[in-house]
Amino acid sequence: MIQETIVITQNSSGVAHIAPMGVHLSTESHDEFIILPFRPSTTLNNLLESKTAVINYCDDVRVFAGCLTGRRDWPLKPAEKINGQVLTCALAHTEVELVRVEDDETRPKLFCKAVHTANHAPFRGFNRAQYSVLEAAILISRLNMIPLEKIQAEIDYLRIGLEKTAGERELEAWGWLMTVIENHVAKEGVYAGNLPGAGSAITKEGVHTESQSGTGAAKAGIGS
Repeated sequence: MIQETIVITQNSSGVAHIAPMGVHLSTESHDEFIILPFRPSTTLNNLLESKTAVINYCDDVRVFAGCLTGRRDWPLKPAEKINGQVLTCALAHTEVELVRVEDDETRPKLFCKAVHTANHAPFRGFNRAQYSVLEAAILISRLNMIPLEKIQAEIDYLRIGLEKTAGERELEAWGWLMTVIENHVAKEGVYAGNLPGAGSAITKEGVHTESQSGTGAAKAGIGS
């Protein structure tokens, strides 16, 4: 099973890096997690260096959308058992230590063991708008892989649930993501019909485009 989480790592200078990431839960042990960052990525570098990370469970989808749109400055607090940082808005978090690595030139598997888990607030469930933002964030991380016309079709569907159930936080996060699509379309010089702030992204001929992936947005799940 893969859970969409916020993984926080830090370098030897104590600088924290916040990244949305799909973390694999081990089928063999309830306290083992598999983190699969791509090369190159800050998460990978930090984890190999510090051997620790914090997996945050969060229902504020602005953190997911923000990290994919250049907004990584979220309030943090010290971890309890390891040298690391925890999202202040996390409902729960798990502190992990790196146990072993299965190396790969593209996407190493980092096997981590839980050393501490804490709950901070009750999880009241995701509504459809939160789901829509998470799915849109994954689409944004794949702008260089999927034809924009397909992305637009999925965005149009996700917008239905968003418009019916969103609160202020979800609408803010959605707006950040749609701006990325609009800017990508404008940069590539392809046709963008009907851009009402929700960001249609339709190519004239369904062409594939390339985008800047920064530190390497994950191609399966989101993260860097």
